Amino acid sequence: MKHLWGRKPLAELEAEALESEKGLKRTLGAGSLVALGVGAIIGAGLFVRTAAAAANTAGPSVTFGFIVAAIGCAFAGLCYAELASMLPIAGSAYTYTYATMGELIAWIIGWDLTLEYALGAATVAIAWSEYLNKLLNIFGMGIPYALCHSPFEVDPITGAHGMINLPALGILVVLTVLLVRGIQESALVNTLIVIVKLVIVLLIIGLGWRFIDPANHTPYIPPPGEYTDKQGVTHAFGGPMGILGAAGIVFFAFIGFDAVSTAAQEAKNPRRDMPIGILGSLAVCTVLYVLFAHVLTGLAPVEFFRTTGSEASVAQAIERAMPGYAWLSHLVTVAILGGFSSVILVMLMGQSRVFYSMSRDGLVPGMFSELHSRYRTPYKSNLLFLAFVGVFAAFVPGDIVGDMTSIGTLFAFILVSIGVWVMRVKEPQLPRPFRVPAVPLVSTLGALLCSAMIFGLGWPNWARLGAWLAIGLAIYFGYGIKRSKLRGAT
Repeated sequence: MKHLWGRKPLAELEAEALESEKGLKRTLGAGSLVALGVGAIIGAGLFVRTAAAAANTAGPSVTFGFIVAAIGCAFAGLCYAELASMLPIAGSAYTYTYATMGELIAWIIGWDLTLEYALGAATVAIAWSEYLNKLLNIFGMGIPYALCHSPFEVDPITGAHGMINLPALGILVVLTVLLVRGIQESALVNTLIVIVKLVIVLLIIGLGWRFIDPANHTPYIPPPGEYTDKQGVTHAFGGPMGILGAAGIVFFAFIGFDAVSTAAQEAKNPRRDMPIGILGSLAVCTVLYVLFAHVLTGLAPVEFFRTTGSEASVAQAIERAMPGYAWLSHLVTVAILGGFSSVILVMLMGQSRVFYSMSRDGLVPGMFSELHSRYRTPYKSNLLFLAFVGVFAAFVPGDIVGDMTSIGTLFAFILVSIGVWVMRVKEPQLPRPFRVPAVPLVSTLGALLCSAMIFGLGWPNWARLGAWLAIGLAIYFGYGIKRSKLRGAT
């Protein structure tokens, strides 16, 4: 039983760091970290989950949901930064928890991260499919409803039933092949995508502001009630619970901010630069998110986002409310397709790397850390998760997989927040280039806020997360605990 709480020795992490990283140079200042954070944060969630949160839980008050989610991210991000600065190997929450809270919690977080990355990729692939169809409509073409929607979806206008989302599955296959071949994204292309995303957000805010209809913002915070979506799931709508539910839904839009915390080893002055980078990037993105959500919900009523505007919502809202700006709708559609492809690729890569690390630790079969003889990539992990992610992308509605991604990420943030406090107690003497101020207050607030957002996502999502964790624990006790390399070394 004691082995369940065995921690991965820091000396071993140091050896891995020397082997894999050859020492990272401290070249990033506060401004560079803020830019890194803005580029990582503004992505798929903003263009997909904003409309879903407005339709299902909060109406126009989705703006307050963004603020709540940002505050939770700020607390959790500071905790990430401390662990990233003190643990000598760049990694994920899996690495951090293995060193702070032991193997069992590390397994749980690794299994949870698999859910986060895999279903995050599925969510964005489904959104990619929606915007592809929107692009094809511009040229008078389109994919039949049955071939670009899950079997659980019905067209609210024609009554057509979905069968399989082939475009979502197709983009996953293409990007997995790229990963197996080891083709890396160009830094220039990534920079251009970030610039385009920022320009789109600013254009929509700047041009759309004068088309806001005050009637769509009345009342701004809807009275408490309930709304049952097209999948038959009932949500708390309006009032404080609606805002809390919206915070959990739009939390997806902040996934990626922890990229700032993992750059702690490359910051010139971590103690000063890390809080500036984390809080600065969150502040910039939150202001943009709130303004964007305010404009989007002002262009169309809530009912629009529940029906015709439930897919490719940004482009649809522009066409509905901004006559003469069809070019902006087309630009949004094309740019979002490119941006989404980049996000899917990164999520698939991140998910396979977590499983690769778990395999090297002996917790899952060694085949998942085997490298391709030619391309030197963990191709078996890539192919396994193509099948797993593909099932969700092809056969599950986007709202469901998006909420599961959010709840998985929130659960990871809770464990990281707790991990900082645990590490302060167990290893107070370890050097910490960056220290979270006011521990345990900040770490406790981070865990509590993330827990509140999980609560706002409702019991169906709790049940799904519980079922996923139960499957993971069964695998750990049936396989991982017996073959753990840490167990063999003790």
